[in-house]
Amino acid sequence: MENFVRRMSMAIALAVAAGGLGMSTATAQAAPASPDQGPPYPYADCLKATADKGESPAQGKWHCDQLVSKGWVKPPTR
Repeated sequence: MENFVRRMSMAIALAVAAGGLGMSTATAQAAPASPDQGPPYPYADCLKATADKGESPAQGKWHCDQLVSKGWVKPPTR
């Protein structure tokens, strides 16, 4: 009985993972190819978005710096 439950749990996990992968590829294909709408986003837009979400200026700067390191946001211009 324990092996049956373990196999069923693995089968369900694999089905969920396969469904998630299928959705992510479908979403990626449907994304617009325009360079103006995709990452990396401007640093100022990131700061504005974090402020709109209620983050403090220090927390917003930290959050945007993390996104810069991941390539989602352009580094700030100084």
